[in-house]
Amino acid sequence: MILAGDAGGTNARMALFETRGADLNLVTEKIYPSKSYKGLEDIVADFLRTNSARPDVAGIGVAGPVREGRCVATNLPWIVDAAKLAAAAGLPRVVLLNDLEANAYGIATLPAADLAVIQQGSANPKGNAAVISAGTGLGEAGMYWDGATLRPFAAEGGHSSFAPEGELQGELFQHLARKFGHVSCERILSGPGLVNVYEFLRDSGRGAEPAWLADELHSGDPAAAISAAALAVKNDLCVSALDLFVQAYGAEAGNLALHMLATAGVYIGGGIAPKILVKLKSALFLDAFLAKGRMKPLLEVIPVMVILNENTALRGAARGALLNSSSGK
Repeated sequence: MILAGDAGGTNARMALFETRGADLNLVTEKIYPSKSYKGLEDIVADFLRTNSARPDVAGIGVAGPVREGRCVATNLPWIVDAAKLAAAAGLPRVVLLNDLEANAYGIATLPAADLAVIQQGSANPKGNAAVISAGTGLGEAGMYWDGATLRPFAAEGGHSSFAPEGELQGELFQHLARKFGHVSCERILSGPGLVNVYEFLRDSGRGAEPAWLADELHSGDPAAAISAAALAVKNDLCVSALDLFVQAYGAEAGNLALHMLATAGVYIGGGIAPKILVKLKSALFLDAFLAKGRMKPLLEVIPVMVILNENTALRGAARGALLNSSSGK
């Protein structure tokens, strides 16, 4: 029995899995609103109180850099400590992973139906692979061939500097620099980032915000409202914002493919991608992905896929626990 967790800035998913041969079988799952809890150990303790099954091993992914079993969460006021999680779980230890590292572990558990192809390419199975996931924040991770399998490793590329392409993105960069100082990729490529893009276009006079849209932006999730209006072509300003977001997403995915030399594939995860799949399958994304000058021929043969299974990181935390429970990770 495996206790698995995927703790993001919005939700923390907890689950119990059983192993049957090489398969992971979900026993039970619960979703917690992350910001309603003081720490992840409280969520672990609550989840186990409501389930009679006792785990043998545990793996938990968390959004932020993990160092020596400890993580200062990026988008939550949490310090996540593996020793405290182990005490809450009643286990000798918990495998603590970066959330994108967990996402990468989960890819190997997915059937083909859980992947939407953006670019077919021609994968080198012994090459590197990369994962990029926009959600509450922007996560990135890599995988390298260890002689037997693709082995995930964590990265924090989502906080690297945004590289604007063209005059409009240059103006966006200047707008965000005045607001935030350092302009990371996450300031554009995330739920809050889409709102930043929208507000830049609105405030620079590139479109009108009707009253119905203003009400939706203030009464619910503004990023969801913007993307919904864009996909339904209800408002030109929202369409422009989502188009700019998708172009920046494609460009950063291409950057990551080059950084990792990801000839085994680039995987697009996170909660946003499946919702805007029609846009990611458009020329906006792929043209930006390929626009790397002399490296375009290399990028043209790299498979690019969107992860459709929302539990990939949760499954990956379980798989990571199995593979690393005795390694001291």
